[in-house]
Amino acid sequence: NRLSDGYGLNIPALEQLASRGKRLVVSVDCGIGSVEAAERCRQLGMGLVITDHHQAGPTLPPADAIVHPGLPGSGYPFPGLCGAAVAYKLAWGLCQRASGAKRVSPAMRQFLLEATSLAAIGTIADMVPLLDENRPLVWHGLKSLKHRPPLGLARLMRLLDWEGREELSAEDIAFGLAPRLNAAGRLGQAQLGIELMTTEDIQRADALAEYLNKLNKDRETLERSTYLAASKLAASQVDLDNDPALVLASPGWHAGVIGIVASRLVEKYQRPVVMIALDPIGIQPGQGSARTVGGINLHAALAACSDLLVSHGGHAAAAGLRIEERNLPSFREAFCEEVARMSGPGERSQELTIDAEAPLGLLDLATVTQIERLAPFGMGNPRPLLASNGVSLAEPPKTMGGGDRHFAGQFQQHGVRLRGIAFGQGEWVEQMPPAGTPLDVVYRPVINQFRQMRRVELHIVDWRPAAPGQGSP
Repeated sequence: NRLSDGYGLNIPALEQLASRGKRLVVSVDCGIGSVEAAERCRQLGMGLVITDHHQAGPTLPPADAIVHPGLPGSGYPFPGLCGAAVAYKLAWGLCQRASGAKRVSPAMRQFLLEATSLAAIGTIADMVPLLDENRPLVWHGLKSLKHRPPLGLARLMRLLDWEGREELSAEDIAFGLAPRLNAAGRLGQAQLGIELMTTEDIQRADALAEYLNKLNKDRETLERSTYLAASKLAASQVDLDNDPALVLASPGWHAGVIGIVASRLVEKYQRPVVMIALDPIGIQPGQGSARTVGGINLHAALAACSDLLVSHGGHAAAAGLRIEERNLPSFREAFCEEVARMSGPGERSQELTIDAEAPLGLLDLATVTQIERLAPFGMGNPRPLLASNGVSLAEPPKTMGGGDRHFAGQFQQHGVRLRGIAFGQGEWVEQMPPAGTPLDVVYRPVINQFRQMRRVELHIVDWRPAAPGQGSP
């Protein structure tokens, strides 16, 4: 349970497992920095296999085996696998061992093909680069998820009304399946997500899918309230013109959602953000999540402040920590100094790198289908970013989604009209000029699939009033 046990191997949990007669522990996505826990595991007489992808420290834990794509001196050609993909590699190796050959038995081959769907979900959800080895893994995993999904995931996808889709995309996983599976862990019930992916009882699968969908709605509500509170705290406590990083803490925050909120604040303020959920009664250390912008290595920044922390772990882009409340002021100062040293002089860049300028009339279904051949899109391989100048709203825009969080509008140019949406930008409804006013918009073109219908849609990233003198669209 991430709320009570934290994010990695921990000694009390290992001692509990040993008392229940367990003989072997296999970690997934954690353990590479858990030297003391690994030593305790050995003292308890349990075997330990660590599978992880996070950055290794100066001392490796004393495990029976470590499966890690980025171990110093290993020479593995692609260190960008996520924790789920590393676990998949271990499963593959065990299947080869059990088969007595590099070519596995037909039954194990079928299992590995079906398991690519789980490895693909983890790869997308963990936001590792969709490059190199991750591309075929996700490509095949999405095909497997579409045609041979585990029962529970099939019932969850049915709940999302995906049954008529020709294919699934990485974005479907990132914004559909992954948040619902993650919601269970974020709210302290991770075992329900595991049960959903392993159950063979259709009634249980339906009940779990419904419950996880409800949990995700609860998570969204909690996330929105935490984001608003953190934004107010930043406005009152942080010098937004000069401070190189944000370190925010509150006893009212839920540890399960602060990582998501930290990511949103990074987008808003374009600087590293550390959010810490403090223990309301001040007994336990606060739990923190950190996210960053390009160029700032969180793992290194936290390591430089480690004397002020109870523990920390993660990688360059995302990390977790535990800290005593009394050390917060010193940590805030030390962390900001380290970020300032890493970033060097100059202002934070908020520029967008646009791949091409395109009129809306170019974006028919055939053209965007060709763009889709570059998929899977995600970290390291973003969907192409296009710009169209001199477009306008065809009618007043609207908000959509819970809490009016998202923006939706109809954009037109030279007689062509396309729907545009912007996630998390509901305030744009009040900020955009009246319909008919020329605008420049930056967006990513997508194909929206709803049951048997496919249409081009724009995911709006940014906009501005058109340059003076630009003709009416």
